[in-house]
Formats: sequence, structure tokens, C-alpha cells
Amino acid sequence: MSVMINCDMGESFGIYTLGDDEALMAYIDVANVACGFHASDPVVMQNTVINAQKNGVKVGAHPSLPDLQGFGRREMKMDPAELTAHLIYQISALKGFLDRYEMPLFHIKPHGSLYGMAARMPEITHAVCDAVEQFNVPLFGMAGTLHEEIASERGIKFLAEFYADLDYSDEGGLIITREHTPVDVEKTLAKVERALTKGQVYSVGGKDLKIKCDTLCVHSDTPNAVELATKLKPLIEKL
Repeated sequence: MSVMINCDMGESFGIYTLGDDEALMAYIDVANVACGFHASDPVVMQNTVINAQKNGVKVGAHPSLPDLQGFGRREMKMDPAELTAHLIYQISALKGFLDRYEMPLFHIKPHGSLYGMAARMPEITHAVCDAVEQFNVPLFGMAGTLHEEIASERGIKFLAEFYADLDYSDEGGLIITREHTPVDVEKTLAKVERALTKGQVYSVGGKDLKIKCDTLCVHSDTPNAVELATKLKPLIEKL
């Protein structure tokens, strides 16, 4: 299966460390690097790019709402044009480090609450797409939502994500919590295998949802993310 494993990372800040990015790099294909507005700082961004380059990992931008204290997991009301400007600012910061180390920007993936808002609010989706068009790269998002619909209408390459370590609501949305808890690795592997082979996942209420998956996401701040990532790679290779 040609399914990429992507990971939200580069989310440490100053003296505070979040996630074992160095260990995770060996088991992923794509790094979604925080750009400073929900986490990260210039040194963290630079070091994450360097580590990705050493491990042959592609790098994309993971911009967010301007919510450093809330880790980008609180919804905010923003004018769409203002939001686009915030996104271009963040993505450009990361691209500066990518240019320094002669690496391309692979994709853009909104973070946290912005991701959820763009899945269901057309003005937010268009604001995100306005920023994506500036950089002419693919957009990561959820199939069957405005992510896919509006990106496709605008001619933006869309890559559908499936989340290994998050639950899905009965309506098909992601359940985004302020803090991630450890996952049951064996149950998660079974969930991923079903998603990849049958295109289905159970919601928290037991509904059977249809999904698409071009890329599989793991969060670096899931406490047992490294254990999960080490087992996801061979699972995908086996299927």
C-alpha cells in the first residue's frame, strides 16, 4: 500500500519539550511541522527540518489559529482575509528554513480547531485554500468534507487523511481534545487495518463510517506515539 504515515510534530517551545520527535522520525514519511502560532519557535522549526532531512522525511506546514496558550485547540472568530494572512505568515516562516536546507515544502495541513472549522465552514475553507494556492502544494484534509469539496473545485491537489489516534464522532468529524491520552495500540492497529482494507471506521457511538486514506496521521503528543508508529509501518507494508 502506498499510504504515507504523517505526524504532527515540532511542537516543543523554548525549554518545554513535547513529543519524542527524534524517535518518531524513523517511522514516518511526512512531518507536519508547527509554525509558531500554536506551538514551536524558530529553533524548534529549524531543528525539526534538519532531523527530517537526516531521516529522508518530507516536510509540510502545520499552521494554526493564533492560540499559543490553547495549543490551537480552541475555536476563534477571524475575518477570512485576516486568517489567510496569518497562514501565509506561518507557512513562510517554515519555508525559510526549508529553503535554507534545500528542501521543498511538501504540503499544508491546518492544525487543531482550524482543521475542524475548515471541514465545515466554507469561508474558513476558502481562506485556507487562498493560502495553499500561494504555495502551490497539496492540502491534507478529511474526505467527504469541505476540505475535499472546495479544494477539488479550486484545482488544489487534495490528500485524504485518516487519524490513527483520534476518535470519530457519529457525524464523521474528529473528536479533538485539549490533551491526547495514550491509545490501546492493538485496538488502534485493528482500527487502521480495517480503515485501509475496507474503507470503514466505527464512530464513538458505534456507527460505521466510510473513509478514504491517502495518508495516516499520528500525533507526536500522543503519549505512546513512538510505540504506535513502530507498529504501523510494518502493518502498512504487510497490507
